[in-house]
Amino acid sequence: MIPDPEPTPGVGFAATLRAHRRAAGLTQQELAARARLGVRTVRELERGRAVRPQRGTVDLLADALGLTGDERIRFVTLARSGPRAPAAADTAVGPAVARTTNTIALPPPLPLVGRDADLRDLADLLPAYDVVLIGLAGVGKSCLALAVVHRVADRFPGGVAGISIADVSESDDVLAATASVFGVGFAADLSERCAGRPTLLMVDGADRAPEACATALAWLRAHAPALRILVTSRQPVDLPGAVTWPVSPLEVPPRRPTSDLAELSEYPAVSLFLQRLRQVRRHPVTPADVPVLGELARRLGGLPLAIELAAARGRVLELTEILDRYGHRLLDLGDQRPAGQTLRDAVAASYRLLDATEQAALERLAVFAGRWSVELAEELLGGVTDQAEAVLDRLVGLGLVSVRATGPLRFRLLDVVHDFALERCTDDGHLAEVRCRHARLFARLAARTAPALAGPGMPGAVSLLDHLLSDLLGALQYAADIHPPTALRLAAALTRWWRFRGRDAEGRAWLRRLLDDPRSAEADPEVRAWAQLGAATLAIEHGDGLAELTGARQALATFAALGDVSGELAAHDCLSALWRAVGGHDDARRHGEEMLDLATRTGRSREVLVAHRGLAWHDVRNGDLAGARRRLDTVTRLAGDDTRLCAIALVDLAEVARLEGRYEPAVEFGRRALALLTDVGDPGHRVRALATVGLALAESGAWAEAEAVRSTLAEIGAPAEGTQAMIGGYLARARGERAYAAKLFEAAAAALFGRHDARDVVEALVGVAASTDGPADRASALAQLRAMCRRTGQVLLPRDLALLETG
Repeated sequence: MIPDPEPTPGVGFAATLRAHRRAAGLTQQELAARARLGVRTVRELERGRAVRPQRGTVDLLADALGLTGDERIRFVTLARSGPRAPAAADTAVGPAVARTTNTIALPPPLPLVGRDADLRDLADLLPAYDVVLIGLAGVGKSCLALAVVHRVADRFPGGVAGISIADVSESDDVLAATASVFGVGFAADLSERCAGRPTLLMVDGADRAPEACATALAWLRAHAPALRILVTSRQPVDLPGAVTWPVSPLEVPPRRPTSDLAELSEYPAVSLFLQRLRQVRRHPVTPADVPVLGELARRLGGLPLAIELAAARGRVLELTEILDRYGHRLLDLGDQRPAGQTLRDAVAASYRLLDATEQAALERLAVFAGRWSVELAEELLGGVTDQAEAVLDRLVGLGLVSVRATGPLRFRLLDVVHDFALERCTDDGHLAEVRCRHARLFARLAARTAPALAGPGMPGAVSLLDHLLSDLLGALQYAADIHPPTALRLAAALTRWWRFRGRDAEGRAWLRRLLDDPRSAEADPEVRAWAQLGAATLAIEHGDGLAELTGARQALATFAALGDVSGELAAHDCLSALWRAVGGHDDARRHGEEMLDLATRTGRSREVLVAHRGLAWHDVRNGDLAGARRRLDTVTRLAGDDTRLCAIALVDLAEVARLEGRYEPAVEFGRRALALLTDVGDPGHRVRALATVGLALAESGAWAEAEAVRSTLAEIGAPAEGTQAMIGGYLARARGERAYAAKLFEAAAAALFGRHDARDVVEALVGVAASTDGPADRASALAQLRAMCRRTGQVLLPRDLALLETG
């Protein structure tokens, strides 16, 4: 049995709690929830501010962390011991320390960057626990360990010393070296040598002879209880009772544009690079270099070895040249001396620690472009291993897989590991098969996610696809060349995401390309129908819905033949919107009523509300604003937690209120809708909401606010051209600039034609006719207005007639 450590001050418990939480992969919030404690309690304990926690609190934490046996006893003992004043032996270096350190002559520590928290926490842990630092080669384990040893030397009056493990070391060699550095003849003498005087041993590179080290360290733990051990290794070491401490790469800057060197230098990876760069060249980094510096730091992945090797190239290369030459071949970076190590050698050293199954798994994981989850890894590794979770744990333990984020999508490969594994996958002839599997995986994921893009789960589903975008597009591009039916399934499932993210033209281009590819003829008819419907839905967003009318009709027929109610409802909704945009009012109403009937008969409550929202347009077209308001009030009342449906119903309610001349409610509804759309996305409806607010402000006399909204719409660009011109027309009329107002209304009518609502075009033409002074020009404008009303079935509202009469 391992003896209990001597109690240490309360700050030791803080570091111990932090270490156990990290080892369990929990955030402070997650640990608090699991232990049924307040997060503030956990936070205060980890800061060392709660001097002597209650026994019940400690037990709850131990249960939540899964601590048992001796580990639990040590945890509770540390918590209950409370702080104590340091003894003289804790603060002064005694003769033994002086003798040992003079004999061993440990090298001085190098300055560390970005390791302050690790250094502090490890210094607190060591008096009570053995510690194993693990991580990828080049991540800085040895430098960190050396810094920790020097920091805590005065806490170990028995002395501090270090040994380095060689590939040929046997357990007896390890024990003999330990005895030698502590000035005794035999390992058996270490117990007496360290008796009553805490002593610290640093063991560097245990992975070079893992079995020999494990045997020797277990012997030391059993026979020299006062000896504390700090180990560095590329893989976990079997040292009973030790805390395993992963050493992660340094933090890199996020992918956001910045020209502020000071801001960028706050990130440890950048700070280290700049320090090393200053050692090889005199001229400083300029503001023009800042974007390149950020990209280079991200590409190097925060790996100190990679950073130092890249910075060394700064002796002869500019930053842009380093990025251009090595940005896509990091593995070639290396020491410029003939026998120098490259990054490829460093990664290969950890790769060789894996068995054949683990190597195959790592090679396949390299196909992921972004972050991924345990579930995605399991799907990708099917056929390679049925123990994906265990393999992943092993790869994380070796530092080959990084865990930086929280939530499911928290795993990724460092760029250098990714590049190495992809090389191996290619060399082994597996890349094509793995990429096909990757494409099928993401096609299935997109298809599973698509239904959640409508309804209460929409924000979460959109966020998931946002995070997986690089993999989704990579899978789409590969499958489009190799197997178009898979690409078609993936693209069709992304229709709503493309729409919500304002990428309608891009999405339609993909769907059109795949639908026109003869090889996609073998695709499932249902998948093809969803793709046709997706192309039509996205085309409506940029005013080209009529070009996809045939495909939308074919999709409806396919869904009806298959008995796919969800598909039929979506097709009716799409066709109703398409006809509404181009003025086919009878067809638009027919599809809206058929959707309402089918949704009612099949108990699809959300689609019932969607149908009512669409039919409200026809009430407006017929001049029944009160009827439209009643429908939309019902939709907002029953939408519940369906944020997007509630938001777009509020947009419509704002428009109805404006058409009724109730400008204050119109602005209120519009702003409420905009608040909801902030989280949802959907730029098309955001433009509509902004336009309604701006028009209501302009018509109510709040011209400065209206002008501000118009400026915002102008920044959006083409999708908002018509609406911002319409606002400009009302503002020009208010200033008495009638001719200019007429030009703006005319531009609005041209830009809005064929988009979501023919009613907008009618309003713009009313503005043209009301602002035109010449009899002939006015007559021509009125003729255009009457023709548009006949074509779209629009009834002029009282506000329209009043404007024409006063024009």
